[in-house]
Amino acid sequence: MKILLTGSNGFVGSHLAAELLSRGHRVIGLGRSCTSRVNGIAYLQHDLRNPLDLVRLNEAIDVMIHCAALASPWASPSAFHQNNVLGTKHVVDAANSVHIPHLIYISSSSVFYEPRDQTAINEESFIPAPHDQINEYSRTKLLGEHACQAFRGKLTILRPRAVFGPRDTVLLPRILRAAQEGRLPRLTRSDGQTAVGDLIYIDSLVSYIVKAAESQTSGCFNLTNNEPVAISSFVDEVLKRLGYPLPTKTVPVGLAMFIAGILELVSGLFLNYREPPITRFGVSVFAYSKTFDQRRTLEHLGPPKVSVNEGLEALTQWWKTEGHKLC
Repeated sequence: MKILLTGSNGFVGSHLAAELLSRGHRVIGLGRSCTSRVNGIAYLQHDLRNPLDLVRLNEAIDVMIHCAALASPWASPSAFHQNNVLGTKHVVDAANSVHIPHLIYISSSSVFYEPRDQTAINEESFIPAPHDQINEYSRTKLLGEHACQAFRGKLTILRPRAVFGPRDTVLLPRILRAAQEGRLPRLTRSDGQTAVGDLIYIDSLVSYIVKAAESQTSGCFNLTNNEPVAISSFVDEVLKRLGYPLPTKTVPVGLAMFIAGILELVSGLFLNYREPPITRFGVSVFAYSKTFDQRRTLEHLGPPKVSVNEGLEALTQWWKTEGHKLC
């Protein structure tokens, strides 16, 4: 197939581009950088905050996969809107203009999140309205889903949960820097419970995206490794394997939320939205359980390709040889 992939230089996009090439597909990557980080793909430099003209390609595209996004726990509301909402509208308009038959939008499981434990979330579970979303990232990813409803072909919405693996620039580097600087507390809840959550390893996610493209599967799917883990124990294991100090300070969740809220306020009012040391979203990730019912994904897309333990081992090896340069 001929596949147009936005965000082909990103964490998910670069892994996906390489896998699509290995399976014999022709990949046209799209990104802001002047060059592609993945050898073997055609490449278009474009900022999706601006309208996208696909007529100039002068060739039929079988599938468009929209991976590009501002994936960060903190940035200005306007930056999130321009990248995740306006950018997605431009993708949909461009896909419609050249009659692409299938669009795959990489959304986020965070559209479901509330500041409480949530278990067995499925595709029909309640999604808070945009103004009730847990942060600007989840709000704009949900608005991106809404924008995709204007697509006139077959639409697939995939919502991965907590992607980890080699070349991650969002989750792992922040956790390791916080641990190294002694800013990673061990959160305690008044009820004594600990957070349990699903994750997905990058190769499992990529496999699911490829299956959705090749099988032309449509609809919404929540994507995890179907192996919930105790979040604090998983992070401890990562830190131990990579030689970083374990958290020693204990902080009540309520206090951590209060401090994070103050830091966010200061960032927005006085620091031009510079990322604070902790955010309320980051606290909620460690404080509240988020598990998913994977029956629909297993039925239509099959089991995950790589187990969590296998993924952790691969991540460890990569970090020791290459990843440590990120910190």
